[in-house]
Amino acid sequence: MLSPAVTSPASPTPVEEIADALDRIGPLHGLPFDDRLWLARHGREYVAAAGDVLFEEGAPVEHMVIILKGEIHVRRQHDGPMSLFIGRTGQITGVLPFSRMKTYGGQGYAVSPVWALLIPKTLFPEMLQAIPSLAQRVVSSLLDRAREVTRMEQQAEKLTALGKLAGNLAHELNNPASAAQRAASSLVTTLHANRQNRFKLVNLCLNDEQIRGIEAWEQNILAREVPLHGPHAVEYIAREEDIRKWLGAAGCLNAWEVAPQLAEQGVSLAELDELHALLGGSQAVITLEYFSRFLRATRSVETLLNSTARIFDLISAIKAYSNMDRAPIFEVDVPAGLDATLQMFQSRLGNIQVEREYEPGLPCISAYGSELNQVWTALIENALDALGNQGTLRIACRLEPDMLLVEIWDTGPGIPPELQERIFEPFFTTKPPGQGLGLGLDNAMRIVRKHRGHLSVNSKPGSTCFCVRLPLNQLRAY
Repeated sequence: MLSPAVTSPASPTPVEEIADALDRIGPLHGLPFDDRLWLARHGREYVAAAGDVLFEEGAPVEHMVIILKGEIHVRRQHDGPMSLFIGRTGQITGVLPFSRMKTYGGQGYAVSPVWALLIPKTLFPEMLQAIPSLAQRVVSSLLDRAREVTRMEQQAEKLTALGKLAGNLAHELNNPASAAQRAASSLVTTLHANRQNRFKLVNLCLNDEQIRGIEAWEQNILAREVPLHGPHAVEYIAREEDIRKWLGAAGCLNAWEVAPQLAEQGVSLAELDELHALLGGSQAVITLEYFSRFLRATRSVETLLNSTARIFDLISAIKAYSNMDRAPIFEVDVPAGLDATLQMFQSRLGNIQVEREYEPGLPCISAYGSELNQVWTALIENALDALGNQGTLRIACRLEPDMLLVEIWDTGPGIPPELQERIFEPFFTTKPPGQGLGLGLDNAMRIVRKHRGHLSVNSKPGSTCFCVRLPLNQLRAY
């Protein structure tokens, strides 16, 4: 059903001119003049101005549209402004003979002034009988359109997957990057403070016995490991308060800065008294200020090392996931690919219990590594969507005769029996509009078949399993 904006021209074009214009339509080029004249006489000429809405998404489609001039864009409302299809001068769109199209897949609007010819689908039998050669022409157009729409949908699916991957990766990188930034800032502050403190240290004029005593005292403190959390947290708070009071009594003006570092290291009041007896009040305070800043600087450096190591691990996981710097097909370590894929979903696994069951000593298989990771991504993402925020995700990998078996289990609600045979169909999805195009499992199936493998599903409430079987030797798989 077309919009009221679609109207017949004020002065109808002579049918001979329309027939001449039809010869410039790609699929109709070379069609005899009499056949084109039949289309011109039985079709309905219409025009629309730039910006006019021609039809709405979901409206029944009743005509084959031959675009004689202009450009039409079709877009889905729930996917934003992304164009789903573009029809230009010389193309045939709308419903075609032998097509199963029932409704418009998006909203159509004119980008420039449009001049077109409508052929009602009720005339298709009569049209094909009058112009037998038209059947092959429209079928070719139908196949071209199906390929183009499929390509665009697949591209949109890839962009969606890439967006999710980028979001997960940004979340994972943010934590270590923020920790490294805070540690670097604390380290700079500590170094500046100790620079100002160096003259006080020089003026202490310590003798050899005092120096050896301080070194032994510090070494004893540094050798211990004191946990900061759990049942020791209350003890730590009490210890910090006691140290702060001790430092205040000793004349330390920076007790609020020094006390937390000493408390974290487990320094006791008896040990502070020991240092006080060795050096005296003011000398002990200056030494403790320097020592506490050394502790803070050390922890900042350790945080920097751990954070950068975490970032390095994430980058290594990304390289393993995308198989950068490698040939398209090579020896693939499947468990490593599964782990790299899980790393990409780390931000979604906070409340999910992940169980890995990898048979030891599994052989590598010849495969397209990056494509296999797309399979693991689709299956793991489906499992996480089913689990929501809680449940168990179990990934098993073991050897069968001449095959490698990968199982991805989840404890979600399961897939209804009537839908299990359809979930691998292209464009079939149970997700709300805008949250999936229904190409993830279709793409996974095509990749598995490309590797001469098999993908299947077995599901019931509380237990869903996707099974992937891959041949160990591609050359011997038929």
